[in-house]
Amino acid sequence: MRIRDLLEQRGGPLGLEVLTDEAGLDRPVPSAEASSPGLVLAGYTGRFAPGRVFILGETEITYLHALEPAARRASLETLFQFDFPCLFVTKGQAVPAELIEIAKRRDVAVIRSGLKTAEFYHRIKPFLEEAFAPHTTIHGSLADVFGVGLLFVGRSGIGKSECVLDLVERGHRLVADDVVLVRRLGQEVLIGRGHEDQHHHMEIRGIGLIDIAALFGIRAVRQQKRIEVVVQLDDWNSGTAYDRTGLDGEETSILDVRLPKVVVPLNPGKNITVIAEVVAMRHLLKYSGIDTAREFNARLISRMQGQRAIREYLEEDYE
Repeated sequence: MRIRDLLEQRGGPLGLEVLTDEAGLDRPVPSAEASSPGLVLAGYTGRFAPGRVFILGETEITYLHALEPAARRASLETLFQFDFPCLFVTKGQAVPAELIEIAKRRDVAVIRSGLKTAEFYHRIKPFLEEAFAPHTTIHGSLADVFGVGLLFVGRSGIGKSECVLDLVERGHRLVADDVVLVRRLGQEVLIGRGHEDQHHHMEIRGIGLIDIAALFGIRAVRQQKRIEVVVQLDDWNSGTAYDRTGLDGEETSILDVRLPKVVVPLNPGKNITVIAEVVAMRHLLKYSGIDTAREFNARLISRMQGQRAIREYLEEDYE
């Protein structure tokens, strides 16, 4: 992403005004970090971190205006000796002429915003974090089922799209079909969405392309959803041992985020749609602290231990 791209995408919401004409607009933004230059304006450069976009708030601009012209120029020369993509000035403040002069000479864009400093940080940081978030593309279908993001994966033609279509018919929502764009936010949140050119279309073998929003209404789709459970659809194999209790839950990893995985073997007559709804509801129960399989197992073990204690007591009763 270049400074020019940032202006095109967020110039309006952030109220950005370029003060240095075309200078530095083609510089790349190398990281998602945005911060104040800190004490570098006062001459201390030991903890300065170049490579991030810097923001001058009211404190920094007031400090610069309070300096004598020679001291102000020396302070700015110290700042601009480092390589950074651009400099933002908040609250619509008047910028010292020396700053504009040095910035143009160093080919660094100076951009002003009318927003308060705290609000500017609050708005630009999520944008930068999303722009630099790790991302990948997954072949699958993503649906919102009872508020839970279910990502259906499996071999081509196994029935992922048909399953999600049935879920939509039952009142759930399609997020993406066939191609799911996944982006990691923070350390553990995965957000999935469809390709921007797909517009919630689905390919159903034997029918062709269908428009979910046109057929079922706008409430049947959503733009993005957090991925919470991966549902893997497999062909039935009588020689495979499938999980029958839910005690040994499987997991999978996407972009280094661990997610619960449910493997559903498919055979003729299986109602995969109802199973998908149960997967979502079970996830909601676990999220609220209820693990049915483990609670049932605990009750069974407790009952068995109680019966053993009774048998041992009776065996020792010789009256």
